[in-house]
Amino acid sequence: MSGIKGKPTITRTAPKILIVTPEVTYLPDRMGAISECLTAKAGGLADVSASLIGQLFRQGGDIHVALPNYRAIFGDCLTSFLKKEQTAMQRVIPEERLHLAEDRAFVHREHIYSGDGEDNVRFSLAFQREVIHHVIPRVGADLIHCNDWMTGLIPAFARQTGIPCLFTIHNIHSMKTSMALIEESGIDVRYFWDHLYFDRMPYGYVESRDTNTIELLTSGVFAAQFVNIVSTTFLREIIMGQHDFTSLPLQQELKNKFDAGCAFGILNAPGGNFDPATDSDIARNYGPQGHTAAKRENKIALQQTLGLRQDEHAPVFFWPSRLDPVQKGCPLLAEIFDHVMDKYREQSLEIVFVADGAYQTVFKDIVAIHDLHERAAVVNFNETLEHLSYAAADFVLMPSRFEPCGLPKMIGSIYGALPIVHDTGGLHDTVETLDITGNVGNGFLFQPFESRELLEAIDQAMTFYRMPVPVKERQIERIMRQSAETFNDTVTAQEYIHLYEKMLKRPVIPNVSMSR
Repeated sequence: MSGIKGKPTITRTAPKILIVTPEVTYLPDRMGAISECLTAKAGGLADVSASLIGQLFRQGGDIHVALPNYRAIFGDCLTSFLKKEQTAMQRVIPEERLHLAEDRAFVHREHIYSGDGEDNVRFSLAFQREVIHHVIPRVGADLIHCNDWMTGLIPAFARQTGIPCLFTIHNIHSMKTSMALIEESGIDVRYFWDHLYFDRMPYGYVESRDTNTIELLTSGVFAAQFVNIVSTTFLREIIMGQHDFTSLPLQQELKNKFDAGCAFGILNAPGGNFDPATDSDIARNYGPQGHTAAKRENKIALQQTLGLRQDEHAPVFFWPSRLDPVQKGCPLLAEIFDHVMDKYREQSLEIVFVADGAYQTVFKDIVAIHDLHERAAVVNFNETLEHLSYAAADFVLMPSRFEPCGLPKMIGSIYGALPIVHDTGGLHDTVETLDITGNVGNGFLFQPFESRELLEAIDQAMTFYRMPVPVKERQIERIMRQSAETFNDTVTAQEYIHLYEKMLKRPVIPNVSMSR
């Protein structure tokens, strides 16, 4: 790469790392003007992809990104940039680094995931076909880093072609398909079929083609050289069979990888765009010191935006995760929603959902039936509104049945919104019960996974909220400082670099110099 003042210069000896992800929130601006338009997000995977890509690129890694070309999500600016900025981008970036997979399946898609499982599988296969046929050959990748079930076929292709592949599990959701459907999508699965994981032992290609289904997430684990899950506790929970919803094949394949020294836990961290001191999407910036007045101002701004009753003293609970009843614990909150709102009516408790998902309708119905429009809002996911909600909220709700990592909890703590979480997975690794006397802890945990236990955790949070302001301020200031230091994407990137180097047996950033 040609030198740009004050920017790292990547030598030609740096290995090419291709990160394949169905989600991303932002990309480093040095990757081209078009990167500012690329915002496609359904959950925490997007934030992690953005954070890791940004850190690796800033440190001088030869990073390439494969992402579906979501024209409806990216907006009209995409086509204009493709035409107007192509020449300028080539001057800044001699080698193409943003690889938008093209297919009609992506053009009019308004959400990354739909409620139709078969549609999601077709979408996944179309994306992987473009990556296998076009992106991988064009990049000439030395290492491929895949993420979640929608990239589950690529590790098998990589193994067949001799390219080291890391497979990261952010969420254990998965889908199944068949070789017949894979072929229909345009992928020549015959080339690498024996590296996939089938429901039954495959005795031959023809015998397995139509009736022996393939599990996409387990296939990714089975074929990848190395696997990581985004928290150590969640990896241990799966291996030890603590979750009955985890398939036995996935459990066994992860155990095999772990026993072979090829499975690890790497805790995610939010990117630098989640910083209340610099966040351009909030009404007033702030740091740990003096956060109270700023959060109140942000609270009023959020209430105005959502049409809620404006009260800077109202406790605001923010639900930041997708409304998935299987994983995220939506039914627990739904069971006690009206009770909580009635119990804390005098305190004007408010609950805000900024999330897509199947359970959105349920919460909208509850709000309508109980006439709670002034104290509860359920809106589609919006990145700007998400940031404002973190800045306005006093608490973040994450009653997940299981949680591989729990990035929103970390972001909430950085913004001074204390987490209320089920004690599981990555939430166990990052939340400690608040103890004011001992001046330790950062949130409220509940166990077992029951609505009455969630209610008790909310009660504990409200007890803290009613404490004298100076007492609360000291604790929140401490939590904000500690969270900013602990949940650091630079540290996370270094762990991935170490793993890449373990796989490649050579430095990922062998010679980085600063151009003057």
